[in-house]
Amino acid sequence: MTTEQILNSQRAFFKKGETFDVDFRLTQLKKLKQSICENMRPLVQAFKEDYNKCEFDVYSTEVGMVMHELNYMIRNIKKFARPRYVSTSLINLFSRAKIVSVPLGAVLIVSPWNYPFQLTMCPVIGAMAGGNTLIIKPSSKTPRVSEVIAKIMSVFDTEYAYVNCNRDEGLFDLKFDFMFYTGGSEFAKKIREKQAKYLTPCILELGGKSPCIVDIDADIDLAAKRIAWGKFLNAGQTCVAPDYCVLHEDIKKDFVEKLFYYIKKFYYDGEALSDDFPYVITKQKIDEITKLIEGEKILFGGKIDGRKMEPTVLGDITFDSAIMQEEIFAPVLPILEFNKLTDLLMQLEEREKPLAFYYFSKSTAAGKYIAQNTISGGACINDTLMHLTEINLPFGGVGESGYGSYHGKKSYDAFVH
Repeated sequence: MTTEQILNSQRAFFKKGETFDVDFRLTQLKKLKQSICENMRPLVQAFKEDYNKCEFDVYSTEVGMVMHELNYMIRNIKKFARPRYVSTSLINLFSRAKIVSVPLGAVLIVSPWNYPFQLTMCPVIGAMAGGNTLIIKPSSKTPRVSEVIAKIMSVFDTEYAYVNCNRDEGLFDLKFDFMFYTGGSEFAKKIREKQAKYLTPCILELGGKSPCIVDIDADIDLAAKRIAWGKFLNAGQTCVAPDYCVLHEDIKKDFVEKLFYYIKKFYYDGEALSDDFPYVITKQKIDEITKLIEGEKILFGGKIDGRKMEPTVLGDITFDSAIMQEEIFAPVLPILEFNKLTDLLMQLEEREKPLAFYYFSKSTAAGKYIAQNTISGGACINDTLMHLTEINLPFGGVGESGYGSYHGKKSYDAFVH
């Protein structure tokens, strides 16, 4: 069957009304959980083959978050689906009013390669909980993981859920009732344009250059530890990774020394880079990064062996440097300096709104000021990445970093009307 025929069969199945039944949805979520558990070993092996991701990282950054989301949805779906009564005004004094959530219909989920399991399955959980049929388009850059995802989803009839692992450009010309896309902004524009003729509603989870500021009164050891982890996890290929670090000039020397210490502690065995350090996704990306760092002052790392690149720290960088013109998405951390926070924030205001914003300071007042006077998809004070893991916080971008959000109840709300 062609993808179009499968989509038509999904529309016919949706019209039967089975997915409107909350018990049906709950059964599918439990079926998904069982299938994931049965395919755990092949999944771990697939990550190793695609880009050298080790078992610990697979569980901690991929499977763990998916199972947390899945268990949360199984526990709460009946509550989320329950009609919610609201008060009425004098105009409708003797009436009752309620909000009822209904499925959207045939949904398209497009996922990226950097966290190919987590960023596929979390939207899938929301779509299934919302009572939709779904076509899933995983990344072709992680073919082994995509194959395992297809195997996991093969427990469902294609009229309900289907995984398209082919390079099917015509997929984006088909009419969907909703689209959930995670990935780069340029491809998002292309498929958004194709879906515009249908006025397809969508959520776009994109990225951007997420800044990380370390102020003069920050806990240097804590900041260095959490930035070393957040930046170089998954070889820097994380949409919410600190893209660059801006240090107060008075603490630069101390911070850099601590940063080097934690990079070595986390990612090296003696003087050699750990065998488990993930690969950069393609040779093409390696070539792009090599050109960007050419001629720059390398404070740490910089060595490349095939698709494996050392954690690399660059010094003497300004906002005009070539590496600062686009999202890096590799294990390269540019270091910039600032003297006055208000001046720095004015500079950042002129740039596109990032997916994440990080600020390190012991001052509670300064943290509140940052939270209230900067615009980003999400933010952490004295930490990196961890807002992504909180199921009670909606996760998403703003402006160029995307729109719409999910996680927890928001995953349910995203896929219903």
